Amino acid sequence: MVKRQNSRYTNGNGNYNREELPPRGPVESLIYWRDVKKSGVVFGGGLALLLAMSLFSLISVFSYLSLLLLFGTISFRIYKNVLQAVQKTSEGHPFKEYLDMDLTLSQEKVQQLATVAVAHVNSVLTGLRRLFLVEDLVDSIKFGVLLYWLTYVGAIFNGITCVMIGYVALFTLPKVYENNKQSVDTHIELVRSKIQEITEKVKAAVPLGKKTENEKTK
Repeated sequence: MVKRQNSRYTNGNGNYNREELPPRGPVESLIYWRDVKKSGVVFGGGLALLLAMSLFSLISVFSYLSLLLLFGTISFRIYKNVLQAVQKTSEGHPFKEYLDMDLTLSQEKVQQLATVAVAHVNSVLTGLRRLFLVEDLVDSIKFGVLLYWLTYVGAIFNGITCVMIGYVALFTLPKVYENNKQSVDTHIELVRSKIQEITEKVKAAVPLGKKTENEKTK
């Protein structure tokens, strides 16, 4: 059921009016299922690929998919050549549109991607240093609890299974949240406030859990 705050994007039957939806990028459009056919193809294809990788090695999956793609393009090329010979037409190469596409990355684009990647790497390294060197005792303890919980997750699931769960969640949770935003936000706020309350109590009980004024000014 679509919530009231999203009603201006729906018609009388509760279905989305695509022209009234807020602008989103291609990734957001896929995970929010704006176009059911496109999202279904991407979701099904990605899930099938992950399932294949869970059953076979990455090299085997890549090789078989590449062979399947190559067989399809060769067959289509031969079919179009025979068809042109029979009909005596000169349509040219059937993949000319794709062969003429510019796939090269500009220097500006590469620099932009490198800048973003470096910023993320630096942020992660800074965060890990802060946690492992116990800059904030409470944050490091919470990080330790998370790592301990991950040991149980690792004992139950392997890496590819975790990726599959995350992939399914990517195509389901955003849509569920969008359709139940008010209720979900209420529960999240309750959990967040409770965690914040417990954290403040722990920090108050453990002075090392927070920086002193002298440390902050250094």
